[in-house]
Order: sequence, then C-alpha cells, then structure tokens
Amino acid sequence: ASYVCFSGVCGDEFSILRSPQSVVFRDGSWPIPGERIPDVAALTMGFSVEEDLPWPGLAVGDLFHRPRATVLVTVKGVDKLALPVKGFSYPIENAVPFSLDSVANAIHTLFSEETPVVLQLAPSEERVYMVGKANSVFEDLSVTLRQLRNRLFQDNSILSSLPLNSLSRNNEVDLLFLSELQVLHDITSLLSRHKHLAKDHSPDLYSLELSGLEEVGKRYGEDSQQFKDASQILVDSLQKFADEMFNLYGGNAVVEVVAVKEFNSPLIRKTRSILQSSQSEKENPYNLAYPYNYNYSVIFNIILWMMIGLALAVIVISYNLWNMDPGYDSIIYRMTNQKIRMD
Repeated sequence: ASYVCFSGVCGDEFSILRSPQSVVFRDGSWPIPGERIPDVAALTMGFSVEEDLPWPGLAVGDLFHRPRATVLVTVKGVDKLALPVKGFSYPIENAVPFSLDSVANAIHTLFSEETPVVLQLAPSEERVYMVGKANSVFEDLSVTLRQLRNRLFQDNSILSSLPLNSLSRNNEVDLLFLSELQVLHDITSLLSRHKHLAKDHSPDLYSLELSGLEEVGKRYGEDSQQFKDASQILVDSLQKFADEMFNLYGGNAVVEVVAVKEFNSPLIRKTRSILQSSQSEKENPYNLAYPYNYNYSVIFNIILWMMIGLALAVIVISYNLWNMDPGYDSIIYRMTNQKIRMD
C-alpha cells in the first residue's frame, strides 16, 4: 500500500485534501502544534515518534497498509487558502518552522537497500536535497532561479496553458511565483515516466516549500487583484498536483495542505550554568526524578537479562570447577602422571 501526504501551510490551518481508507482523519477543530506536523507525517507512514502525539485528529487506521509516499508542501505568506471543503482542516497553534528531516532519516535508514525517492526542495531559496532514486528521476528538474526562469519560457511550460489574469510574465516577482507552479507540474510529469517507482515497497518522501505567493503579497499588497489571482491559481495548481500524485501512487495517498502567514521565531533553548543551581532547586523543591523516557524499558531489560545470564554462567562454571576430578578431567595431571611412569 502507498500514500502520498501532501502538506501545505495555510496560515493557521492544516488541511487534508485526500486520504485513503487506511489512514483515518477525524472531523473536528482540534489544534495541531506546528512542531508536531512532521510527527503526523511519520505516524501516517507507520513510523514511530519519540514523543506520543495526543492529537485526536489522527486515528489509528489500518496498521498493515502504510503509505508509499508522503508529499509535504509548505505555502508561506497567506492566512488561508480557499481549498475544497471535502477534506479536513485543523487550526495550527505555534506555527514554528519545521522540516521532514526526521522522516527522511527514518526512510533512509529502514529502506536503504531499496533506494526510495526522497526529494526536499525550496525553489525560491535554491535549496534541494535528493536521496536514492530521486537523483535519477529528477535529474532534469529545475532547482536554481536561472533554471526556473528558463524553464518557464520553454514551449511546454505552464505559461502556455495557465490563465495569468492580472499577473505578468515580465515581472520578476510574478515569474518566481509561476516558476514554483512549474516545479509542481514537472515533478508529476517526471514521476509519470517512472511509474514503477510508485509501485515498489519502499516509501517515498516529497517536501516542498513555496514562498512565491508571499512575495506577490509583499510586492502588490494582499488586497490587490494580483494577490487574489495568484491565490486562486495556487489553489487550482495544488489541487491538480495533489490529484495527480494521488493517482500516480494508485490512490493510496494522503494529501495534506498547511498554509502559514508567518512563522513564529523558534524557541531558544536555555543554557544552564553552576550559578543557576539555586534556581533549579526552586523549580524542583521535592527532588523529583526526571520524566519517564520511552527507552527505559528497553535498557532495563537488556541490563537485567545480561546480569542474570552472567550470574548463571559464573555459577555453572564455578560448580564444574569445584567438582572437577584432577586426575581425569585435567590434562595437566594426565601429562604429569605419564611423565612419572616413564621415569
């Protein structure tokens, strides 16, 4: 079984566009912490997470059918996208920057021999990361700003079929926005030439970050006709992209969209020093233990049975040494007796 998890960030909203029967999302307005969005992607793919996710929006589902692909698209610079209402939407609290690096590492570790497709791309920032078969499948994908611009003016680009309305092909900001849509089109086009990759047993990962709409809003204003047209074009392109990815993976796909107006600053970890010892005592006046770690039971069992095994080994060896017959069991005494007789 395979799934495509397509995620975009819509301001404070996390939306599910498509999902198979094996992945169950519940209808409700439960807020999802922004930093836990990667954990949702991991759980839908059947991977474990370090910390339990007490979020009622995601049910257990079918444990024996897990996704072949997860597609996460992050859209920046908009409060909410006018997505179809047939899916599920959840508010986002604490929209901090996140990535799917943990999911990519899990896929790469568990399925390294099968070389799954892992593609992480931020076109406007020229950030690209490919692992496994993605290097061969998407070797022709435009990843730099120069390549994106040249790709738009080729004969088979989206400019020939997309209604631009108030957008202009002579403005750099508009071209940046349109080039990101071109990337979405090219990903499905290139993947359709390698359909066998969508039918293997290793899960694939796609993580895309789009900021072209944010630049359009800064350039023209969010009340402008250009921003409204760009938002509608983006929604249509995302829906088409989601449907195509969903179909390429045989309908066994989760399609999610998240949109965020502006990311909150990541939390700064506090450092400790010797001078803070008095403060730490006030924070923990009852000398309580550290919170329970999920690795505790594993480590405890390893140490326990290793100590029991070593103790039994010492007892058995000591018993046999104590009851050993020197004249019969020991080669030293046997050799000595023969030497005496020969003398």
